[in-house]
Amino acid sequence: READFVVLPTGSFEQHGLHLPLLTDSIRAEYLSEELARRAWERGIRVLLLPVLCFGVSEHHMRFPGTVTLRPETYVEVVVDVGRSLSRHGVRRLVVLNFHGGNRAPLELAVARLRAEVGIDAYLIHWTSVARDAIQELLQPAEPWGHACEYETSMVMLFRPELVRVGKARRPTVSQATRAVREAGGFVYFDEYSDTGGLGDPTRADPGKAREVVRRATDKIVELLERLLAARRTG
Repeated sequence: READFVVLPTGSFEQHGLHLPLLTDSIRAEYLSEELARRAWERGIRVLLLPVLCFGVSEHHMRFPGTVTLRPETYVEVVVDVGRSLSRHGVRRLVVLNFHGGNRAPLELAVARLRAEVGIDAYLIHWTSVARDAIQELLQPAEPWGHACEYETSMVMLFRPELVRVGKARRPTVSQATRAVREAGGFVYFDEYSDTGGLGDPTRADPGKAREVVRRATDKIVELLERLLAARRTG
């Protein structure tokens, strides 16, 4: 009841190219949400962390072995039920901190339902969107990037280096026709898009630069939490 925010980190369990583990998004969710909580407490913001929701909406990766997906409607109901449970225990503000692109649309719906049906202040923050400028400045990823690329490889090398099979990292061949379909909002399976299941150029990964990306993005999110609290108090 005394927490300023409860944070639900959301990841996935899906293929990440030839060199990264299935839990890549959930590994990022775990370590980066812990960093956010630590920095928030240093700034006087009382943040409590929930366990990572490690299964996400990953139908577009299902042609690669090991991937596990939830149906979008299932995923929405799971997140709404989590928020509903928290509300019954007195939680006032829930931040869903997302680390997987396939989760975005269902999470937007879940957050809207939590506000409308449950009455909890629910927010959705996409970590990579906040970090995008720092990623592009420091890592300079090859286009298109965002999956098993320089950025994600750098993050796993930073937090769980023993899980990266460096010798298998290579730049994929990307279908330009399929890329156009994706940019137009069309659905494609990832094996139609990339021959390895990845994007970018993971051979250019740099965990040292990733550490600075983490610092900048975390500071931005903490500042956002401060603004949300201030707006709530004055509103």
